[in-house]
Amino acid sequence: MDLKTIMLPGIEPARPVVIAGPCSAESEKQVLFTAHAVAARGIKIFRSGIWKPRTKPGGFEGIGTAGFAWLQQVKQETGMYVTTEVANKGHVAEALKAGIDLLWIGARTSANPFAVQEIADALQGADIPVLIKNPINPDLELWIGAIERIYGAGIRRIGVIHRGFSSYDKKTYRNPPMWHIPIELRRRIPNLVMFCDPSHIAGNRDRISVLSQQAMDLQFDGLMIETHYQPDSAWSDATQQLTPEMLASLLEQLVIRSADKPSQSLLELRYRIDQIDENLLEFLARRMQLSDELGKYKKAHGMPILQTTRYNELIEQRAEYGETIDLDPDFVQEIMKAIHEESIRRQMSAMD
Repeated sequence: MDLKTIMLPGIEPARPVVIAGPCSAESEKQVLFTAHAVAARGIKIFRSGIWKPRTKPGGFEGIGTAGFAWLQQVKQETGMYVTTEVANKGHVAEALKAGIDLLWIGARTSANPFAVQEIADALQGADIPVLIKNPINPDLELWIGAIERIYGAGIRRIGVIHRGFSSYDKKTYRNPPMWHIPIELRRRIPNLVMFCDPSHIAGNRDRISVLSQQAMDLQFDGLMIETHYQPDSAWSDATQQLTPEMLASLLEQLVIRSADKPSQSLLELRYRIDQIDENLLEFLARRMQLSDELGKYKKAHGMPILQTTRYNELIEQRAEYGETIDLDPDFVQEIMKAIHEESIRRQMSAMD
């Protein structure tokens, strides 16, 4: 993709580029108080939701187009750029008419190709940066599809926002980060500007700082952090919003590590890892050769491929053994599941 920078004039490209502001615009006072507070701390892009998609009806679903007047006032009084979320062609038309500087497409919308295409069609002829959040579910191809639809509309200033993925497990995160998915996206589209939204990943302001540091260590370009001058009284997502003072403290504590030329010590460690990886692959190849033999044996003796009891024992035993040699049992289980899946495929091929 021939992408252009999304950086707006006057914004330094140094990491992290920060987008901050409340989850949603609630009142003129709330928007302006928050905007002035974050502008005083060096923030150049102010975010605020004008429309808020809610899981169930009856809750606060955004102030609507009346909020654009407040965002225009933010631009006039602070000099910040402003951004908001769009979910359909009507939103796009209103946002462009109001002079919004940057748009983002939310996770619920990016999961719907029909909605993304509608937005893409509405953006034809426009020259505005567009950020695309990952779909709610961990589907990399769906995320890339949304990027391609916006690119197909002639938009070249495209970036993404990683906000985590929906899960039944809410013990640690509201939306677990599953970092391997944005890492693979960066590998597939290396010139794509990537923001992290630690607010939606965490769901709790206490974890936002740690997640922000992890994003920086993974070479994310920027952060989108929900910030409210009185977060505990926010009308939406109160628990995951920071005060401007908290935001300033977080940014002061961030460590931005250099990706300069590696030292000899690092090169030696990488060489040793490469050697071990080659050995692992050789062992896996031998493992799969045995799976081929297993498939032939089962075919000759009229046995089914899947042996559920054996599979359960294998997973449990390998996880227990992994724990004795300082490997996380969940990690071991994931490895063994992938190996077993390939083993089943090889046995089916042998039987056919």
